[in-house]
Amino acid sequence: MSSVSLNRRTFVATAAAGLTLVGARAANPPRRVALIGSGWYGKNDLFRLVQVEDVEIVALCDPDSNSLAADVVTAAGRHRSSKAPRAYVDYREMLRQEQPDIVEVATPDHWHCLPAIAAMKAGADVYVQKPISVDVVEGQAMVAAARKYGRVCQVGTQRRSAPHLIEARDRIQSGMLGKISHAEVCCYIYRSPRGNPPDTDPPPHLDYEMWTGPAPMRPFCQWTHPRRWRYFMEYGNGVIGDMCIHMLDLVRWTLNLGWPSVIHSTGGIFVDKDSKANTPDTQTATFSFPDLNVVWTHRNWGSPVYPGYPWAYFIYGEKGLFKGSTTKWEFIPVDKNSKAIRREAFTEMDRYEIDQVDAVESRLGPHEFPVLRAHMRDFLSAIDHRRNPVADIEQGHISTACCILANVSMELGRSLRWDEETGTVSHDPDAAAKLARPYRSPWVHPSPLTV
Repeated sequence: MSSVSLNRRTFVATAAAGLTLVGARAANPPRRVALIGSGWYGKNDLFRLVQVEDVEIVALCDPDSNSLAADVVTAAGRHRSSKAPRAYVDYREMLRQEQPDIVEVATPDHWHCLPAIAAMKAGADVYVQKPISVDVVEGQAMVAAARKYGRVCQVGTQRRSAPHLIEARDRIQSGMLGKISHAEVCCYIYRSPRGNPPDTDPPPHLDYEMWTGPAPMRPFCQWTHPRRWRYFMEYGNGVIGDMCIHMLDLVRWTLNLGWPSVIHSTGGIFVDKDSKANTPDTQTATFSFPDLNVVWTHRNWGSPVYPGYPWAYFIYGEKGLFKGSTTKWEFIPVDKNSKAIRREAFTEMDRYEIDQVDAVESRLGPHEFPVLRAHMRDFLSAIDHRRNPVADIEQGHISTACCILANVSMELGRSLRWDEETGTVSHDPDAAAKLARPYRSPWVHPSPLTV
C-alpha cells in the first residue's frame, strides 16, 4: 500500500475519532499553510502539523525542481482536500501569491532568516527550524520582526514539548537534584565525512544561485545538496550549531537560564584534515551562567563518555546526577538508600499508522513523532491565543547565539564577554564585527532596526 493512501485513511480515521484535531478549529476555514524548504525535515514538520489539524497545504517552495515536483504529489495526499499545492522557487513570489496563514521554514540554515522575516512581515505566523540563524544579528532581527508585526514564531527546538523531558524538568525544578552547580551537553553521534569529492557543475534541476542566496558562493560538489551542506560553515554553524542548540536549550529551559556572561571555546579539525569539509570535528565550549557552567563537547570520532547517551545533557546536583536524552532520562542519587528513577520516551506507532511509513522514509526514530505533534499543538494554541509558544523565537535566538558565539571564540582564540543589555560582545571590536557576517549581493542583511 502506498504511503499516500495509507496516510489519508489513517488521517481521516483519527480525525473522525477526535484524536488529533484542535477542537476550536474544526468549525473554521482551514488555515492556509506554506512550506519553504521541502526537504526531508521540512516534510516531517509539515506532515506532523497536518496530523494535528485539518490545515490546507497551499504551497511548497524549493530551488530543487525535481524534489519539489515529487513533494507536491506527496503533500497532496497528506491533507484532507487532496489538492496539489502550488510550487515555487522564490519564497517572495510565494508569499505575494498565496498569503498563507502559517509558514514553515525548513531550509538550510543560511536561508532561515530572510524568509522567516518576510513571512512575518506578510502577516503569517512562522515555524522556523533551528538554529534560527547563521549569525547573531540575524537572530536579533528575527526577534524584532516577531514583536513588531505581532506574529507567533515557534522554533524547532521541539524537546521542550517532549513529555518525558517535561516531567524531568518539573522534577528538577521541584528539587530532585538539590543545589545544581554544573551541567554538560554533548554529541558523539556525528561522523566526519571521508574523502574529497571533486567540484562539479550543479545539476540542471537545482537553481544553485537561489539555493546559495546570501551565503558565500562555493563551488558545487556532491556534498552540497541534498542534506550534506552541513559539512560546510558557509551554510551553517557546524556540529555545535546543529546539535548543541538542542541540548543547551534543554538545560536553559530546565534551569530557567537566560544569557551566559562569558563564552569560551576551543577546537578545530583535529582528525580529518584532508576532508573537503570545513566544520570542526572536535570542539569544547563553556557557557558561564551565574554559579553554573554548562560545558559542551563534541567529537566526530571515538566513543561517548556515558554509554547509551551519545547525544545528551547531564545536570549535576548535590543529591545526584541527571542524565537526559531524546529517548530517555535517569536520576542516579548520591544517597544509596534513595531509589534511582528512569523514564523512557513514548511512541504512538499504534495510534498513527502513517508513522510506520515515515519512520522508514525520513529516518526519524519512533519517539520523534509524538514530540513534533505536541510541538505543533503548542504552536497552534499559541496562534489561537496570541501568546508566546513554548519555544518562542527569543528563546531560540538565545540558544542559537550561544553556539555562534562559541564559534567566534574558537576562531579568535579567546573568551567573549556578552553584554545582554546592548546585545554585543563587550570590549572586543573584532568579536563584535563577527556578529553579522557579510551577505552576498543582491541580498541585504537585516537588522533589528530595518525589519
